[in-house]
Amino acid sequence: MTNIDYNELFNTIETLIMCHSPSGWEMEINQYLLNYFHQINVPAYLDLADNVIAKIPGQDSSRAITITSHKDEIGAIVRTIYLNGRVEVRKLGGSFPWVYGEGVVDLLGDHQTVSGILSFGSRHVSHESPQKSLQEEKPLTWEKAWIETKMSAQDLAIAGVHPGTRMVVGKHRKRPWRMQDYIAGYTLDNKASVAILLGLATLIKNPPIDIYLVASAKEEVGALGALYFSQRQHLEALIALEICPIAPEYAIEEGEVPVLLSQDGYGLYDEGLNQQIRQAADQAEIPLQLAVISGFGSDASIGMKFGHVARGACLAFPTQNTHGYEITHLGAIVNCLKVLDAYCRLL
Repeated sequence: MTNIDYNELFNTIETLIMCHSPSGWEMEINQYLLNYFHQINVPAYLDLADNVIAKIPGQDSSRAITITSHKDEIGAIVRTIYLNGRVEVRKLGGSFPWVYGEGVVDLLGDHQTVSGILSFGSRHVSHESPQKSLQEEKPLTWEKAWIETKMSAQDLAIAGVHPGTRMVVGKHRKRPWRMQDYIAGYTLDNKASVAILLGLATLIKNPPIDIYLVASAKEEVGALGALYFSQRQHLEALIALEICPIAPEYAIEEGEVPVLLSQDGYGLYDEGLNQQIRQAADQAEIPLQLAVISGFGSDASIGMKFGHVARGACLAFPTQNTHGYEITHLGAIVNCLKVLDAYCRLL
């Protein structure tokens, strides 16, 4: 397998990150992905659930697997707009206002993007101010935060900002940061995994069976895209690409070694499929970390829970600060790609 240049991988992930794609508002990244697959002559299409699906025909088209990576990101959704242009939002996926901090956020209006300031109130306050308790007693929640736009409600309406409009961290704050062989930034979950899908699309040629590469929609709000796709395709297996949280309660080390999950918050993964992935990793001479985690779900575990797929697995790269300003080793992303490339050759 051709060695993958870290600089090229970083640039690919950066391009994906800079495409806004909060759950249910994923048009920007959809267009990029469809153009990418077209340029490398891999047939791809957008289904009714907003999944971008690339199919690599196999020698035996009566059998198929899918590898998914969700393309949506967490954010917030507009709930209330006041006459003075102040906007209240609520979480979309597992987002927390204190993760973003005060600063520029983008409201993705129907006609234009409006940038505002995520605000928590002044610090120089007494016990009479509701902000005082946030300094000393209570966690900051979306109910205590707001967005200042300095526009009128009428001007926001003209821009197409209304209840239901998505909010994401401002684009100028999203550009990732290089730290030697690490990449850091918002939405590595799951744009770095989408980069693995793109790598697989260039590597896999004439596989033994059909392989669907699915950039799935609305995963952060219930794996809705993957559930739609897996309900309509007869699949022997579904492998989800994901981040894996580094936390004291999990025996997961940062670095270049990918993680293969045995169980998460939605249930068990398929042990037989995991053994096949481990065999592929051995063949590629890539070690794997094995883990059981909670507070987590993937396209595969959710698909298994609802009976859409019989065999599911989740291959992930260890990540710090998940659902925040995430940090992961570029080598772990590369190694996920190498393991799956080897797996597809063994089918």
